[in-house]
Amino acid sequence: MRNVLVTGGAGYIGSHACKVLKSAGYNPVTFDNFITGWRDAVKFGPLAEGDLLDRDSIKSAFDTYQPVGVMHFAALSQVGESMQQPEKYWLNNVMGSLNLIAVAAEAGCKNFVFSSTCATYGEQDNVVLNEDCAQYPINAYGASKRAIEDILENFGQSHGMNSVIFRYFNVAGADPEGEVGEFHQPETHLVPLMLDAISGKRDALTVFGTDYDTPDGTCIRDYVHVMDLVEAHVLGLKWLEDGKGGRAFNLGTGTGYSVREVIDQSQAVTNKPVPHTEGERRPGDCTKLVSGSQRAMDELGWTPDRSNLQEMIRDAWRWHQNGHYNR
Repeated sequence: MRNVLVTGGAGYIGSHACKVLKSAGYNPVTFDNFITGWRDAVKFGPLAEGDLLDRDSIKSAFDTYQPVGVMHFAALSQVGESMQQPEKYWLNNVMGSLNLIAVAAEAGCKNFVFSSTCATYGEQDNVVLNEDCAQYPINAYGASKRAIEDILENFGQSHGMNSVIFRYFNVAGADPEGEVGEFHQPETHLVPLMLDAISGKRDALTVFGTDYDTPDGTCIRDYVHVMDLVEAHVLGLKWLEDGKGGRAFNLGTGTGYSVREVIDQSQAVTNKPVPHTEGERRPGDCTKLVSGSQRAMDELGWTPDRSNLQEMIRDAWRWHQNGHYNR
């Protein structure tokens, strides 16, 4: 069985990737320091506990498992925090990734799938972002991800590292079987925050900004079902294994939903009201971010069949009701 090192495999997206990798015939090896990940989410393959800022622990994982590829999800990802603490994001995201990429190159592991973000494009309103759009990130989170993309390009030129880069925005939903789901501490993502408010786990959802230049005044985002997303990552790994070389893909539906639309759909799916209040805009938030994915559909054969708002919320709500992780 072919081993794949999954950094951040105990996190939300990484744990779903491990599930899909296992079903595709790979052996997913979770590499995680459990600062934000959950031990309960490691259930589809072995664990190599370590930290990306500790190169020795990375090297140990490569020596032990000799992976055929890497899926790199581990990162700090809170936009607001990145605006307040940029040093934290450059150290953790960029230096940690540099350690990982360097060790992978030394080990001769040349297939690298990277979880980037459409935040690298910055503020480009009223367009469907594609891979040819200029990248001008407006926050430290997006800037750190853009820097990692550049590192991968450099290592491709110098070491023959082949990388598939996926840029995407809001991920929602959960595995329909309920084995893994979305749970962060602190929670910052809209859908789980909303479900917490519905179920009484928090007093109310805060809507950050109601004066954006959108039809209802709230910002607009493109949402992708987590299962669709991680299936694209497996397709990306197979793309590299087939020798097709480095490529960047956006993952989205091309359809944006406002915060108010997500609230309305959540009320319809759960048949419960969403308690919410209105707050000021957060620094670094864009008005409208919508990501097209035609390249991924045409070249990878990716189809985001589950990525409708109703299905994402329904799957997330089912998992939300079944309990949370313990570290």
